[in-house]
Amino acid sequence: MEEVPEHGKFAVNFTEKSVVKAANPLPKPQRLTLSNLDLLSGRFPVTYFYFYHNPERVCFSSIMESLKSSLAETLSYYYPFAGQIVQNPNTNEPEIICDDNGALVVEGHANISLKKLDFYNLDQFLQGKLVSLNTEFPLQVQVTRYTCGGISITFTFDHALGDASAFGKFLVSWSEIAQRKPISCMPDHRRNLLARCPPTYHPSLDQTFVKCTIEEIINMPTTQILLKRLYHIDVSSINRLQQLACDSGNKRTKIEAFSAYVWKIMVTAIDERHQKCKMGWLVDGRGRVHGAEDLMSNYIGNVLSVAVAEATIAELKQGSISDVASNVHDSISKVTNEAHFLDLIDWVECHRPGLMLSSIVLGRGGPALVLSSGRRFPVAELDFGFGGPVLGTVCTTVEKIGVGYMNQRPSARNDGSWTVSAILWPELAAALESDSIFQPMSASLLRL
Repeated sequence: MEEVPEHGKFAVNFTEKSVVKAANPLPKPQRLTLSNLDLLSGRFPVTYFYFYHNPERVCFSSIMESLKSSLAETLSYYYPFAGQIVQNPNTNEPEIICDDNGALVVEGHANISLKKLDFYNLDQFLQGKLVSLNTEFPLQVQVTRYTCGGISITFTFDHALGDASAFGKFLVSWSEIAQRKPISCMPDHRRNLLARCPPTYHPSLDQTFVKCTIEEIINMPTTQILLKRLYHIDVSSINRLQQLACDSGNKRTKIEAFSAYVWKIMVTAIDERHQKCKMGWLVDGRGRVHGAEDLMSNYIGNVLSVAVAEATIAELKQGSISDVASNVHDSISKVTNEAHFLDLIDWVECHRPGLMLSSIVLGRGGPALVLSSGRRFPVAELDFGFGGPVLGTVCTTVEKIGVGYMNQRPSARNDGSWTVSAILWPELAAALESDSIFQPMSASLLRL
């Protein structure tokens, strides 16, 4: 196969599609009703990318055979992932039919080596290349071989199946099964996040979340082109930001410090007519709902909320990293408790049926950026029997979003550095890249 060096000519030839069903399916189909927090998270696809060096002494056909057989066994435990998501005509809400419809596995061959991939430009990886979308299958996997012998695996999940914590559990279980190890998570599929009777919630949720129509989602205000980018953040930069954020004597997390830095950069890259801007954070409710974290640690589904902070442009420009980090910390703290999540479940109950989203994602209320932290998401450990990855990250094929977005993951180096995938307007991308902290991802940074 002739190698084409130019990034613009990257192409993938699809060679096979197959449907993998559970090795031990349920005796009969089951109907799984989505929880209120599942309904709030929506139905859009979420894709995870993993890239692997040339697996020594293992041929591609053997890799595919092993991946499919271990996936079949994994689906026996994670049976909703092999089901179908359909609209219930009585409730007018989606539900999962656990009928072992199967997961779609696509095989492809790229016309370049891993070293030639433009890892910085995530738009290069989307539909038609490394992400196959078929609405009949809520789980889709694409395994792509490169001319150097390296491979990539992309996993695309319907968000109704779960959130990052749930998908991480699934991927770890799959890798454990592929390595013939006992699985460390026995998944809990009960979706038992129920509203109180009568439902009640704090009025502030009416500002953070909104009921909307599909037309409002399609027509959400987007005045800027949005670029999909991938960055490396060195551990020394993360530690330096955390030191700055803790200058006032307050203890701040790495994410709080990083958020403060990004927020200060953001205000230099927005239209001058705006006097305020917002930042948001996805918050996992595991460990906050139903008390101790171990009670929900294996819960498969969505347990997400959004914390939102607002500040004036002047405050963000004049304040130190420490000052801004205090705003970040206080805003996130308002959401990281059981009372908030119980209120959120009840808020959804009061607004069913229909589409619901956080208002910040709809682009309402001026410029904003949402950050999602995946510090516990499996990256370096995702070994399917042929070695660990050189890169693991997340991206979305969603074309329209009313907010800038960043997703942080541990680097596959396992040295404390981060990989950050981002959806940014051009001015913000330029502002972030003008400093040394955001390093555009490259083959050399991945040590390919």
